[in-house]
Amino acid sequence: MAKEDPPSTSKDLQELQKKLSLLVESIQNNSKVVAFMKSLVGQYLDRHPFLALSVLVFVAMSAVPVGFFLLIVVLTSLAAFVGVILLEGLVISVGGLSLLCVLCGLSFVSLVMSGTIIVSYIVVSSLVNYWFPPRLLTQQNSSGNCQLAMKSADLEGLYQE
Repeated sequence: MAKEDPPSTSKDLQELQKKLSLLVESIQNNSKVVAFMKSLVGQYLDRHPFLALSVLVFVAMSAVPVGFFLLIVVLTSLAAFVGVILLEGLVISVGGLSLLCVLCGLSFVSLVMSGTIIVSYIVVSSLVNYWFPPRLLTQQNSSGNCQLAMKSADLEGLYQE
C-alpha cells in the first residue's frame, strides 16, 4: 500500500499544479492586471517580488480590520441618524403635548374671561339703567308727529313723572 500512495500523490500534485498554472495564466491575461503591470507601480513591484509579496500580505491582513472599522462607522452613523430622529420625535412629542396643555389652559382662561366680561357688561348696563333711567326721546320725522318712545308696559309705570 505504501508503494501505491506515492504515484497517486504525485498524480494529484501534477493535477493541482496544472490547475494553479491555469489560474495564474488567467490572472496574468486579465486586462486589468495587464494594465496594472504596464504602470510604473506594477513594473516596480515586478522587479521587487519581496516588496510585492509584503504589500499583498499587508492588504490581505488589513482588509478585516478596515472592514470592521467601516462597519462600525456605518453602524454608528445609522445609530446617530436613528437617535436624532428618535430624539427629534421625542422633542416634537413633548413640545406638542406642552402646546396642547397651554392651548387648553388658554381656552379655559378665555372662556372664564369672556364669561366675566359678559356678566360685567350685564351688571354694569343694569346699574347704569337703574341709576340713570333712559328718558323718553321724541324724534320727529318728516311727518312731524311721530314719537320714538319705549313701549314696554312694565317700564311705563316707572318713568311717570
